[in-house]
Amino acid sequence: MPFLEHLRELRARLVKSAAAVAVGTVVSFVFFEDILAFLAAPYHAAVPEGSLVFFTPTGGFSVAMSVSLWGGLVLASPVILYQTWRFVSPALTEKERRWAVPLTGVFVSLFLVGIVAGYYALYRGIGFLIEFAGAQLTPVIGANDYLRFTMRFLLAFGLAFEFPVFLFAAAAFGIVTSRQLAEFRRWAIVVILVIAAAITPTGDPLTLSLLSIPMYLLYEAAIVAIRLVLRR
Repeated sequence: MPFLEHLRELRARLVKSAAAVAVGTVVSFVFFEDILAFLAAPYHAAVPEGSLVFFTPTGGFSVAMSVSLWGGLVLASPVILYQTWRFVSPALTEKERRWAVPLTGVFVSLFLVGIVAGYYALYRGIGFLIEFAGAQLTPVIGANDYLRFTMRFLLAFGLAFEFPVFLFAAAAFGIVTSRQLAEFRRWAIVVILVIAAAITPTGDPLTLSLLSIPMYLLYEAAIVAIRLVLRR
């Protein structure tokens, strides 16, 4: 396919993806209050009498747009993945296509599991951080600040759950083997604990275990998958 034709197709795929995000944003805006209530639930569980606030006349609109855009990206993600696949797949070999579909499914599934784990970890994390301030301080948290913290926290959890996919890809390219990963197990535990401690906001054992234990189990699952599927 000529280079200009590639550019035209890329533009068409980007336009369709942007349109999907726009539609998803509108839908999310309609349900903005429900989405915000869901995201703010960990905060209200920690501070039942508290409310998220905004500090400027446009603060409420800014919060609504932030929530709607994030919701639009989530709702449009299947379309974005499909458009990406349609653009990339012609350049892949038949073998690469066979691997791409299941790996994408695993990638998305692990990301969603990480998001769910992160959401439940927020309940513990937010409560710990607010209690840590002591009785002399009263939390007055801006909605935008809370949303930024929440979205980064959930994204970090989602990405942390993806590392088995990268291990499998590294093995597929001959960078590592299942034996090497098994021999590295003790160091892997240390690395996982360091990553979990960096991502979780509190460092308390419960919140830390919500991330570190699944990550270690996924590490072991990656070793088994590499050994059985790739024979390496």
